[in-house]
Amino acid sequence: MTASATLSLCFISDQRRPDLRYAKLSDWLEWQEKLHPVPIDLGLGRVRRIAENCDLLPVAPPVITVAGTNGKGSTVAILESLLRTHGFQVASYTSPHLLHYNERICINGIPVNDHEICSAFDVIDRKRYGTSLSFFEFGTLAALYCFRRSVSDVVILEAGLGGRLDAVNIVEPAVSIITSIGIDHTEWLGYDRETIAREKAGIMRAGKPVICGDPDPPATIAEKAREVGAVLYRQGSDFHCTPTTSGCRFRCKDELIDAMPRPSLFGQAQLRNAAASLMALSCLSETFPSLNPIDRQAVSEGLTRIRLQGRFQIRKGPPTRIFDIAHNPDATEVLAENLREAQCEGKTHAVFAVLADKDVRGILRRISPLVDHWHLAEPDTPRALRLDVLDELVREHRPEVPISTYVSVSDACRRTLEIIDECDRLVVFGSVVTVAEAFAAGI
Repeated sequence: MTASATLSLCFISDQRRPDLRYAKLSDWLEWQEKLHPVPIDLGLGRVRRIAENCDLLPVAPPVITVAGTNGKGSTVAILESLLRTHGFQVASYTSPHLLHYNERICINGIPVNDHEICSAFDVIDRKRYGTSLSFFEFGTLAALYCFRRSVSDVVILEAGLGGRLDAVNIVEPAVSIITSIGIDHTEWLGYDRETIAREKAGIMRAGKPVICGDPDPPATIAEKAREVGAVLYRQGSDFHCTPTTSGCRFRCKDELIDAMPRPSLFGQAQLRNAAASLMALSCLSETFPSLNPIDRQAVSEGLTRIRLQGRFQIRKGPPTRIFDIAHNPDATEVLAENLREAQCEGKTHAVFAVLADKDVRGILRRISPLVDHWHLAEPDTPRALRLDVLDELVREHRPEVPISTYVSVSDACRRTLEIIDECDRLVVFGSVVTVAEAFAAGI
């Protein structure tokens, strides 16, 4: 049976409505972008009320909610792969997408089709009774609608911004995961790790396990767990991953999972994400007795089957091309660590385009020592940092390094590939939009 056929069987069939507001997904999305007065409007009142109008709560299958600054998408991908190799049907909601909106809403790794998403938007539109929703809120409700109509054993929800007031927090999780805590989205979440961590910790629930994947978490994580009465499991003490010469070994509580391959996602940070994911499986064992003990063969298969675009994604050359959505200092530090580990015989050419609200100086401090030639552009979004400003900031770091500027990310990538040697590497990073434009250009 083909993947598309499998997906079609997951949904309860319906009749195509002739009276939809829009027939095309692209038209729905364009309309949603203009519907709400502001792009980001944190709060649960409006979205919860409409979820109840649409009979989307409670969500029947056990839910794993994932929040954090970096590593959320990777953790969702690892979780999904591990659960599927253990035989579970898995629904997942992530954001943002790279090329197609459908990537956000998946059943067993397969994006939901346009018709199902448009049907979800139609129901939400009819049931909102004039209440305005943000783009993300509409998407979250659409995901819950699609999941309600699918056959799933587990639902994984990635928080978009923060946690406490993020739209996914209307759903009660069986297990919560907080990945890394870094400085990002300060306008909404706060200007230090302690404050940001408290916002992320808003996904915790009384009596439920919460898994902290940050090896050095702010104290507010433990404080919030005590306040709420959540059961906190910490990276390094309650669970961890140890690299070995042939792979890695994991320990979750008192369970040792040895002789495992490394995750198919590159880098040391993915070992921590994998450890947090396995800890989540261990916490689900009360709901699913088949997870006690965790199946070693399923873990081995799951770790090698993880697929996720844009996270130190390597395309072999010559020359080698590396794509990473790193867009804040902590994510760029991980990118720099991975570049050092991957090594390169030749030069490192970086195509860099970033949004205006990011800590560009912090990003550059982490990665500038590794770049031999900068290729700068503006991502195609109103939020882009102007090219002249980016050029000036880059020149503050190692001014002797050559800098070239281009009219677009795709132009930067194409022209850079024309001039670099086969032993060099091209690194494209700075934002999701940057990587998406490179992919769309076939780089």
